[in-house]
Amino acid sequence: MDGAAPFSAHRSRMTLLAVIALLLVHFVLAVGSKLRESTTADELGHLTAGVSYWRNNDYRLDPENGIFPQRWAALPAWLAQAKFPPLTGNDYWRTSSAWMIGYQFFYETGGDHFSWLMAGRAMIALFSVATGALIFLWSRRLFGNAGALVSLVLFTFCPTFLAHGALVTSDVCAALFFLAATGAWWRHLHDGRARVWWLSALTLGLAFVTKYSAVLLLPMMVLMAAVRALAPEPLALGRRIFSTRATKFGAAALSAAGHAVVAALVIWAFYGFRYSAFNPLLPPADHFIRPWPVMEQSGGLAVRVIDALARLHALPEAFLDGFILVIKTVSTRAAFLNGDYSVTGWPTFFPWAFLLKTTVPMLLVCALVAGLATRRCLGDGLAWRRIFYRVTPLITLFAIYWLAALTSHLNIGHRHLLPIYPVLFIAAGALGAWVTSRRWWYIAPIVALLGWHVTESARVAPHYLAYFNELAGGSENGWRHLVDSSLDWGQDLPGLKTWLTKHGGGEPVFLAYFGAGEPDYYGIKATRMPFLNLFNKPNSWYEPTAGIYCISATLLQQVYSPFKSAWRLEWEKEYQEGRQKEPLFSEYWRNPQVRADLQRIGAAGAFEETWSRYDRLRFARLCLYLRARGPDANIGYSILVFHLNAAEVAAATAGKLSDLRHLIETTTTRQP
Repeated sequence: MDGAAPFSAHRSRMTLLAVIALLLVHFVLAVGSKLRESTTADELGHLTAGVSYWRNNDYRLDPENGIFPQRWAALPAWLAQAKFPPLTGNDYWRTSSAWMIGYQFFYETGGDHFSWLMAGRAMIALFSVATGALIFLWSRRLFGNAGALVSLVLFTFCPTFLAHGALVTSDVCAALFFLAATGAWWRHLHDGRARVWWLSALTLGLAFVTKYSAVLLLPMMVLMAAVRALAPEPLALGRRIFSTRATKFGAAALSAAGHAVVAALVIWAFYGFRYSAFNPLLPPADHFIRPWPVMEQSGGLAVRVIDALARLHALPEAFLDGFILVIKTVSTRAAFLNGDYSVTGWPTFFPWAFLLKTTVPMLLVCALVAGLATRRCLGDGLAWRRIFYRVTPLITLFAIYWLAALTSHLNIGHRHLLPIYPVLFIAAGALGAWVTSRRWWYIAPIVALLGWHVTESARVAPHYLAYFNELAGGSENGWRHLVDSSLDWGQDLPGLKTWLTKHGGGEPVFLAYFGAGEPDYYGIKATRMPFLNLFNKPNSWYEPTAGIYCISATLLQQVYSPFKSAWRLEWEKEYQEGRQKEPLFSEYWRNPQVRADLQRIGAAGAFEETWSRYDRLRFARLCLYLRARGPDANIGYSILVFHLNAAEVAAATAGKLSDLRHLIETTTTRQP
């Protein structure tokens, strides 16, 4: 016995050092991978809004995203007194245009936005580290140190958490607070002390200022309370003991009401205990980015409830406006999956995303754990009850979140599955018993799976956002299955600059970019084809020629274009009619006098809209060919590069439909 205590203490110290090392590795990999990545699509809005909240005490910019992550990530920039765009006479401030204000903040104030961005990314990475620590603690409680280390290794090297763990967004923060809030509520239902109640209530409040999907915590709490009420053990809250099912559930409901009050206070605190989102001491603003009356139209029951809360001033205006905007956004949104398109999504979207973007060893771990749990339950009639009860919050989180995902119309990113991964990591801790079995035929498979998982992460590094497993054909084929934030969020402009410097060779460069980065910031000199970045900057006339075409995967798949899916004859007719106007388009952009004349008679806007539609038609026609052709190079797996000769360009953009069909048929026939 005398030697056992020092050995146990030594083992505990070694475990602690391993945990610290793994969490540090996760932080370094997540943040380090962003040193060569440009601003992703959502980061510009998040960081700009956060700085505005601190500096201006105004809450109109980007209200649909969690104010807590925005404030947290923007704290270094605000403390460094990063220069904000002038507000007086700024039409974008007046109309709450977060993206244009963000463009001014990032690229026109004279400051170097990248240092602020990296500081914000490091701040968010602390949330990811906290998630890893919580996974370890929860797994250790269920499976001991060995199981907890298995869970932590899987988390540390998960490409999805490394991708989003250091981005200025709310996704990884939401994963943390979903896990923390469900765990804290379950603990509260078994520990009636006041400090445990306050921990649960405050965690719930922070979840609601992190992401609006926190509303899913409400049915989770109800379900957990029902399970607790059915358990034979009495429920203690404060000094009172509740023994019957009805009184236990009633006590939990009363406690939940108290949680709601605390959560409301947390929300009010983050908005400065002021109802109005508009700071009256600043230059006046007209409305949110979408005026409230427009948002209320055909909003359904949820919008009517929010509108009633607004009339009562029950919660801050910006919080309620953001909630409505989220409801509007999730109802319909263009999406892409395995070559198909939809505006209402598919029930299969998230299962496919999970299957293709989770490492194969992690999928095997999940199958192995499910098999072990099933075997144990079949072998012991009462085992399933004990297992279910111990992991009730994890099962509840997993089941309700998956149900919401399967019925969601917002199918734009695998990142929305982040909250379910910690549950899987914790469950994987059940394999810890194999690690400590001292039998090599148990230990070897687990070590092999963990090593494979780490290798997958290393193989794709530092392009974690673009990770796809072998079932998808690897990351180089990811663009054929998923785009947008599952692959291409505008992060690879620095990589494109490096590639062009090395391989450009003086050829003409054409760029179609999806994201919030500014190519000029990275010194990329290219003719701009259609962009998608919400900056409202129209393209000028250009003539496609032989050269290097660099196209973001999201734009290559035409997800947000009116000309996606199979090419239609009416589009071809419109395109050929537009070709007859090319001399007029060219003259308009090259001749200032022509532009001035059209502006004087008020026709410039209509002319530019006509040109823009033709430009998108021409680009869609080109992409039709390029998707069949395949890229010559792949920048970070998100920007596809094509070396096109004059004949290819002519057939794809200036020829007849028969020329395009012949080109595609010839290209696909030559491919292996």
